[in-house]
Amino acid sequence: MFAGCNQKKEHVTDKPIPPKAEKIDKELVAHGQTRMDPYYWLNDREDANVISYLEAENAYTDTMMKHTEVFQTNLYNEIVGRIKQTDESVPYKSNGYWYYTRYEEGNEYPIHCRKKETLEAPEEVMLNVNEMAEGHEYYQVAGLNVSKDNKLLAFGVDTVSRRKYTIYVKNLETGEQLDLAISNTTGGSTWANDNETLFYTRKDAETLRSNQVFKHKLGSANLGELIFEEKDETFYTGIYKTKSDEFLVIWSGSTLTNDYRILNANTPDEEFKPFSPRERGLEYSIEHFEDKFYVVTNWEAQNFRLMETPDNETDKSNWKEVIAHRPDVYMEGIEVFKKYMVIEEREKGLTQLRIIDQKSKEEHYLDFGEEAYTAYISINPEFDTELLRYGYTSMTTPNSTYDYHMETKEKTLLKQQEVVGGYDASAYETKRLYAEARDGVQVPISLVYKKELKGNEARPTLLYGYGSYGATIDPTFSSVRLSLLDRGFVFAIAHIRGGQLLGRQWYEDGKMFKKKNTFNDFIDCAEHLIEQQYADSENLFAMGGSAGGLLMGAIVNQRPDLWKGIVAAVPFVDVMTTMLDESIPLTTGEYDEWGNPNELESYEYMLSYSPYDNVESKAYPNMLVTTGLHDSQVQYWEPAKWVARLRDMKTDDNRLLLETNMEAGHGGASGRFQRYKETALEYAFILDLAGVTE
Repeated sequence: MFAGCNQKKEHVTDKPIPPKAEKIDKELVAHGQTRMDPYYWLNDREDANVISYLEAENAYTDTMMKHTEVFQTNLYNEIVGRIKQTDESVPYKSNGYWYYTRYEEGNEYPIHCRKKETLEAPEEVMLNVNEMAEGHEYYQVAGLNVSKDNKLLAFGVDTVSRRKYTIYVKNLETGEQLDLAISNTTGGSTWANDNETLFYTRKDAETLRSNQVFKHKLGSANLGELIFEEKDETFYTGIYKTKSDEFLVIWSGSTLTNDYRILNANTPDEEFKPFSPRERGLEYSIEHFEDKFYVVTNWEAQNFRLMETPDNETDKSNWKEVIAHRPDVYMEGIEVFKKYMVIEEREKGLTQLRIIDQKSKEEHYLDFGEEAYTAYISINPEFDTELLRYGYTSMTTPNSTYDYHMETKEKTLLKQQEVVGGYDASAYETKRLYAEARDGVQVPISLVYKKELKGNEARPTLLYGYGSYGATIDPTFSSVRLSLLDRGFVFAIAHIRGGQLLGRQWYEDGKMFKKKNTFNDFIDCAEHLIEQQYADSENLFAMGGSAGGLLMGAIVNQRPDLWKGIVAAVPFVDVMTTMLDESIPLTTGEYDEWGNPNELESYEYMLSYSPYDNVESKAYPNMLVTTGLHDSQVQYWEPAKWVARLRDMKTDDNRLLLETNMEAGHGGASGRFQRYKETALEYAFILDLAGVTE
């Protein structure tokens, strides 16, 4: 089915011969239009020819990058060497126990622990994932959930990397694991207050959409009773318990709509009741406090506002405004305590934490003392406390965890990420720039570089972007990134439309029929960096993953001349074929993000930018494309087909490499350190092209 990778050198080019996938024409017809897809056959991970092709591509990548093997090893050791191997998370208290996760030197996986009442109490190891993972190439534990009586632990395990978890239950008093294994779940679960009723969510076996909520009674031979099924294929569903411990909540959600059903957590066998009738376009989240629910909603409020309603009269007609909508401030969420409420807001692209006294209504904001930063509400399971746990970082400040006393206004630094070998923040500089997009909009750019290496001359630059789903890529610290900065690179984040850095409108202006703003913004940011002499036009690189991989595919089609190299990780590039196939995970739930290609107008617009469908016979930059065979989010065949078509049509002699992790999925390797081998490959690819070899 393909021409294999010939390890012998050609006499003329003296380069290895890349694999060449066979073309087998496949007609794809929609709206009376026919697209020819010669690589459609790659859509079968059970086909031995497909596996052989992917392995041949991996062998070709190994050959092409062989001269960097020592460099990759050095980069990996350097990156891992900055990470404190024996480490521990900051403990948080919940229901009488202190919970934390620790790592031991030489081990890849976490050890989940707790101590009763005080941190001086004996340690109880709940799960040692290192022992559990023995014999597995991939092992992921998620959804740890302790019963209210503190005796039982439910957790999910994925050994394939398809995000299909099997739920197990462990008796924390005896250390024994119950004879229970519930497969094909999201991994998460929720205990009712009776300590014997466990709710969990199952996935559609084909699309992997979380669509069913089950109830299981411990000791029952039946693995669960179906209590809710989400019939709308554009919605996902799940279940959780409110912080107050008083309500079980079944949620359903699509891109633009939220829906909830609630039940007293003390009566798990009764029926859930709708919070408010489902209404398309109505987005909201709920949190219980005393005898009411707080509701953060976009109802007549694009940037969201805060409402409240009695917990026995939750219909939207009963919602009363607490904090009004502000067009220049985006309300991201709330954290409720007995005496205080904390509002997480975003203004001018920066997160603010607003503290409100529940009784007096007096309020104040935390002062973070930096011009550009990332702040967020951390884990706060305790209700009756005056301490707010929050996180803080910037592109030069390592990740930090604080406790803030909401009454005395005192901050206590509990932990700051340690960079092994030493780190001097004053040696680096971070800035916020604004690029004028082609339609006049000002697009923020965050960048960081080492001061001594940033003179008047432009430096090699790596520009990162995402720009979808309203996901905001905040400026944060990365010890891994130091391997670029210390070698003279500028690292920049383009806060392009499609994210939510500047509020809800910023997202609306980068989706559906405005999606091309995302791509144009990124290109305009790159050109601004060159104009301002932060970026070297001869050494400009771009990186993005998943939906950010779509961004990479679009920008290389639009402006292939702008980039020295591209790294596209698990890229969503075969937009049309994927969005027309409702059996593929995520497809139906994505219509409100990209459009529904079953409608002609959406079909034509999406087709106009779909990277795979717009590959042309022209020169492309050097490219490294990565994927995972078991990826549940972006199927491996999208990047595989894209590379095959690029290899067939491009007119240049630049590097085009496909690296498939044959054991992992969307998130890459499961181990704490193994994932950095992939990072070392990406960095070696970029640095080698920039002429940096050590």
